[in-house]
Amino acid sequence: MIDQQKRSEKQEDIEKTRKRMQVTVDTDNYEYIPAKRQADYYDNDINRCVAIYVRVSTDDIKQTTSYELQKKYYEDFVVHHPNWTLVKIYADEGISGTSLKHRDGFNQMIADCKSSKIDMIICKNVSRFSRNVTDCIGIVRDLAAMKPPVGVFFESECIFSLKEDSQMALTFLATMAEEESHTRSRSMETSLRMRLDNGIPLTPKLLGYTHDANGKLEINPEEAPTVKLAFYMYLYGYSTTQIADAFTELGLCSYLGNIRWNSGSVVQILRNERHCGDVYTRKTFTPNYRDHLSKKNRGERPQSKYFNHHTAIISRDDFNAVQRMLDNAKYGNKSILPELKVIDSGILKGFVIINPRWAAFRETEYLGASQSVYPDSCSEQGGAPVESEETYLLEAEAGDFDLRGFEITRSEFFDSFRNPAVTFANRKIHFSVDCVRKFKEKNHVELLINPIERKFAIRPTDKANRSAVIVSKVSNAIYYPRAIPSAAFNDTIFSLFGWNTDYKYRIVGSLYEHGNEVAYIFDTSNAAALLKPNVLNIQTQSANEHGSIKPLTPFGKRIKAIPKEWAASFGKQFYLHELSLAAIESQSESDWKLRLEGQLFNTGKKLNVTSFEELKQYIKRELNGISLQEVHHE
Repeated sequence: MIDQQKRSEKQEDIEKTRKRMQVTVDTDNYEYIPAKRQADYYDNDINRCVAIYVRVSTDDIKQTTSYELQKKYYEDFVVHHPNWTLVKIYADEGISGTSLKHRDGFNQMIADCKSSKIDMIICKNVSRFSRNVTDCIGIVRDLAAMKPPVGVFFESECIFSLKEDSQMALTFLATMAEEESHTRSRSMETSLRMRLDNGIPLTPKLLGYTHDANGKLEINPEEAPTVKLAFYMYLYGYSTTQIADAFTELGLCSYLGNIRWNSGSVVQILRNERHCGDVYTRKTFTPNYRDHLSKKNRGERPQSKYFNHHTAIISRDDFNAVQRMLDNAKYGNKSILPELKVIDSGILKGFVIINPRWAAFRETEYLGASQSVYPDSCSEQGGAPVESEETYLLEAEAGDFDLRGFEITRSEFFDSFRNPAVTFANRKIHFSVDCVRKFKEKNHVELLINPIERKFAIRPTDKANRSAVIVSKVSNAIYYPRAIPSAAFNDTIFSLFGWNTDYKYRIVGSLYEHGNEVAYIFDTSNAAALLKPNVLNIQTQSANEHGSIKPLTPFGKRIKAIPKEWAASFGKQFYLHELSLAAIESQSESDWKLRLEGQLFNTGKKLNVTSFEELKQYIKRELNGISLQEVHHE
């Protein structure tokens, strides 16, 4: 019964709807207004301001022919449409279509469209307009949304962008144009790799060289002296700016023919390994075919090195020396190979002096230098002399307290802000007030590291010392700590100590003083890591999955993570502590030797650099009387 009633109601609704649709129009009271005809490329009776866009992607001679033919063809093309007015032929020659950068003609054309100077753009095909699907579709839609709209006619595909049915075809063709560019890019990459890795490296035009009939580099006797002078002046001690000024004064030409030099152009000469006869391939690469931005190759692409590939202008040792100087110039170091010195006796035995302005020393070199002064039994194992944990004998007098089991509490558990301490963070080293005020006016110090015992130390030195750093600043006769930049050696130190570069580390140190000699030694086994709360949250999550984390205590705005072994004790056993103190106190004056200069440790391959006198004579001859600021040598 209910279903029958619903069917009846539905049928009645249908009949009502049909009656409403059966309407007779009263022609006396009705007027029909048709829509404007959709704009079409073929509407020759409409006046239009037309722009032509022409592009070729390379500056090859064949492409130039194509470029000129396109311009001529479209000039005639517009003439055959009497209602069209040619605004301008916008052109980009030798420019890729995958990006809008450097396409001055194209960008100017779009700007003129926005200024209502253009009604329609004519282009040979979609790939000439753009090889980037996002740019192509986006720009076409923006032009169509203008008031009045601007259409783009692609002649080869016969597509007019203002037609409603053009979008699918245009999107497909723009995607194909982009993918074609991608395919060409991969093909060129493969071809380049086959060439570079099979003995045919690229050797483009270079100052100091010309190409022989076989395309190989041979020395250009007119340009080679310029290259040699650049290397010799830099080895002698002149800056790249001074060298550039000298070259400008002498009227020397770069390989592009420029006679005005700057620091960057000199560095380009000094960095090019082909001047010493070698060729390194793929120093840069282009990861994205759309933007064509080159990136320094840090292992992302394979490389090949060809040694003695052609005749050298300067020696390989001179070239390598210059590279070291350039690499460390940002740290204020102009030396070719700073000396690595190690203390061979006394309390600082095994400590290596850190050069604060040299980044070329690696962990293995610090370890090798430190091991060189220990007995063979220690260095063979690659480990440090360790404190013996064997049973020790005690001598007690009548009435002495038995202090076995008692510990000397670590000072770090108390007010550590008043203790002598060093902090490593953000590529800087910061000493506490107690440290710097102990040195007072002797605020030039040496930094030392013992990578075997994993200790760090400082001691006063003369400011003439090349390894000296300033540890404090003075105000109103009061000395305050000064942060010491450690960018040159920071990562190496953290690696030797097994630290995480994302953390801040603080170590309370011990003062060693004997007469006028003083030093602070910091044992990294007492280092506390200072973590930010957000880091702690991540570590806590990880700990819940893999086990417990190190004990933590608040430390200002950070959380202090202490070594795990500290949780089981307050400090060193009383009698062990007394024995270590007695050992220090019983040392003779010769055992202290806090001010030993240290012995030289040879690192790496010895460079046979051109002698100072030879550099001087060559520079004097080539400068031909030009006076530059005198370089002072130590």
